Amino acid sequence: MSGPTRSKWDLPRMLRLTNVRILSQVFFFVAFILACWATWTSRLGGYPVSRLLEMDPLVLLSTGLATGHVYRYLGWGLLILAVTLLFGRVFCNWICPYGTLHQLTGWLFNIRKHPDRWKSNQYKKIYTLKYMGLAVFLIMAAFGALQIGLLDPICLMYRTVATAFSPASDMVMDALSAQTGGTFFWDALKFAPGTERRIFVGSFWIGLFLATLVGMNLVIPRFFCRVLCPLGALLGVFSRFAIFRINRDVHACTDCNLCLTRCEGASDPHAQLRLSECFGCMNCIDDCPEDALSFTFLGQDTKQVIPGTNLGRRRLVFSSIAGLIAFPLLKNHGVNTNANYSDTLIRPPGSVEESEFLERCIKCDQCINACPTNVLQPATFKEAGFEGLWTPVMNFNIGHCQLKCTLCSEVCPTGAIRRITVEERMGKGPFAEAGPISLGTAFFDVGRCLPHAMEIPCVVCEEVCPVSPKAIQTRDEEVKNVFGKLVILNKPFMVPDLCIGCGICQTECPVTDRRAVYVTPVGESRSSERRLLLHKRNRPEA
Repeated sequence: MSGPTRSKWDLPRMLRLTNVRILSQVFFFVAFILACWATWTSRLGGYPVSRLLEMDPLVLLSTGLATGHVYRYLGWGLLILAVTLLFGRVFCNWICPYGTLHQLTGWLFNIRKHPDRWKSNQYKKIYTLKYMGLAVFLIMAAFGALQIGLLDPICLMYRTVATAFSPASDMVMDALSAQTGGTFFWDALKFAPGTERRIFVGSFWIGLFLATLVGMNLVIPRFFCRVLCPLGALLGVFSRFAIFRINRDVHACTDCNLCLTRCEGASDPHAQLRLSECFGCMNCIDDCPEDALSFTFLGQDTKQVIPGTNLGRRRLVFSSIAGLIAFPLLKNHGVNTNANYSDTLIRPPGSVEESEFLERCIKCDQCINACPTNVLQPATFKEAGFEGLWTPVMNFNIGHCQLKCTLCSEVCPTGAIRRITVEERMGKGPFAEAGPISLGTAFFDVGRCLPHAMEIPCVVCEEVCPVSPKAIQTRDEEVKNVFGKLVILNKPFMVPDLCIGCGICQTECPVTDRRAVYVTPVGESRSSERRLLLHKRNRPEA
């Protein structure tokens, strides 16, 4: 016996929950893109551009485990947990911009016939993999190795937009501006207006990583969300206690399996609902011709639900062992230790000491998105090893760190880059005794320096040095060049007490292949171990 016939234009159908859910997805996806767009220097203006990261309960839990306390606004994650306890895992299909991207991809490319769709949307044992991954990440975090940023969907989305999507979008806007005679409109739409094209080292791999995960939807619908997502796994653990859920009336159900046609979470609404896998997409309710499904807390049939995922002892033990093994493998790699650190691993101003930095940084790359000079780059294996992959580092061949800029500290959601003021950055006012924040120290390669090695006059590095008194000074020396002419060479040298490692000397050095002046992290303010001088000599007053 079939259910009542419903016109596609009747009011109840137009106001159905799936339409409300789509509106919610569009709102949060647009809000996310606007937040990334507003992260740029001229638009930041105190807006909470990192709020979605701060609402991520996995960021809250993992950084809490790693550091022992909750930083600033990460308590917003409790709001998402409260919503999950009420309505289940709705974050994945109502709020998460990465989930929206996956659903859109599935909608565009899902060409399977009904029987194949039903089969692809049934629960599979491989979906327990995300719970095993969550256990590995949390165990590593508890020991101080924070790696959830690799797969956390919000971190992954921010990182990809910052380093791959935004520069590509800006290229399109530049092309449109050139076609229309350089109109202001297209430049205003850029993620980084008024700048030359930004480049990011390794952005190809970051973009390819996301493209691969999204492309896997053609193999398994919502592949990332069902198989890998650690945030989804965490919410799945809490959603088993949800008050509201999908409820099936077995007396009205005719076992037609139409509820499987568009099931986003593969939660088996046609049988015993797997509560931890249900995204609350409401598609099954709209697709059911008998109105046998409802989203309610009243009259729930407890026999028609499987609350949580049973990993089993072997999988749980295996995950625990994997996490315990991964921690020493990461930490004993030897790249980020004080005894052996990379000379290119220079962190942004305000960064905490390196071991604590790695306990806090979630690789979201919001700081990279906010940087006005493009000096901040996602780290590769070369600078930071696997543990520090995609964390922010400074590449002074690309840009320099502006003297009065603290934007990266304003957008960091976890305190890996602590909030600093311009006064603290400059060592002024109450911070005068401590002095300015130093990122490292510049050195000269006299074998490549034009005045030292080639008897060619050059004072670029001294001229651009922004500190006062200048950290780069010169000694005048009169020499006879190879053409027999007397020339005065201003040979530069470094005053390490005054150098703050801003990198502008390296950026502007005319020897552009391998710079004659370069900055290393030795002498950085955040570490008493990575020092150049036994003590700072008295700085002359500016």
